[in-house]
Amino acid sequence: MTGSQVVEIVVRGRLGHDLVAALDDFAVEEAPEGCTRVVGTIPDQARLIGLLEMLDQLHIEVVSVNPVPAREAL
Repeated sequence: MTGSQVVEIVVRGRLGHDLVAALDDFAVEEAPEGCTRVVGTIPDQARLIGLLEMLDQLHIEVVSVNPVPAREAL
């Protein structure tokens, strides 16, 4: 990943209010099948890896990580 990229991270389950508040730079919304979508701009690969590691440490299952095409970005 080079440069900023809008990314959608889909996780299993619902996120607590404290975690949603901590993700204030991201749009967080419920998705089908009991999942949650977290969408936001990731400035570089290190930030993406840091976010994924945080979710892992909180035992939140990541279902998918998807780039969001520019025309669909927030």
